[in-house]
Amino acid sequence: MGTQNIMTGAHFLPLMASCAVEASSKVQRGIATYRALTGVPPEEADIATDSNFDCHVLASILAAASMDGGPLPEKAGLSGHQLATLLAQQFPSVEVDISEQLLASKCDENDEIAMVRDLLLKQRSTDGHIGGWLAAMIARRAIEPDHLWEDLGLRNRGELSRLLSRHFAPLAARNINNMRWKRFFYRSLCEDEGLVMCTTPVCTQCDDFNLCFGEEGGESRMAERRRDLLLQAACPDVSGDWPI
Repeated sequence: MGTQNIMTGAHFLPLMASCAVEASSKVQRGIATYRALTGVPPEEADIATDSNFDCHVLASILAAASMDGGPLPEKAGLSGHQLATLLAQQFPSVEVDISEQLLASKCDENDEIAMVRDLLLKQRSTDGHIGGWLAAMIARRAIEPDHLWEDLGLRNRGELSRLLSRHFAPLAARNINNMRWKRFFYRSLCEDEGLVMCTTPVCTQCDDFNLCFGEEGGESRMAERRRDLLLQAACPDVSGDWPI
């Protein structure tokens, strides 16, 4: 994905801080962050090639993390140095000036995050930094409450499946029954440790079947908000002028 030099003389992280104040919603902040990185809104992302897709995924995760507020490295699952390296390598057209304080920030991960990260790292199918960054970012975002594709800021579940099949192919191939990815991660951890995740012998007999295999479709939060904004702009404000 070719980024545009849209931020000459500007600083990326201070821009996000201003977005946090000026944006009327968290989702608008996410859209602004994604666009600052890529030059286009999320729905216009060109993901035809693997390299473009990787940039889209990384920008989406950073956009989702920015929506949560607080230090971006922590919300994204990276250290300050890792975030700086990611921005420099994947979005070189964006000028970045990260404060020393933010640069020194470290990942304050719990055991749950570490276990999912290590699971992904052991199942990597690509070389280079991106797979390592994604393992850490996915593990951190997986503790958020929504579907994993939403927690990562992606546009649909299909993008998540493509991401996992590309960078963590051995693990993705094990999900033959299309279990929800968060559930599948924890089930895999239990199986690798020789533990039993649940006592029901057959999934179809389980009362929690829909939690593991239910529908994960829908419109992404950023796409939904952008659609609402476009509709608002297209409709004139007639308040106060309605005839009696």
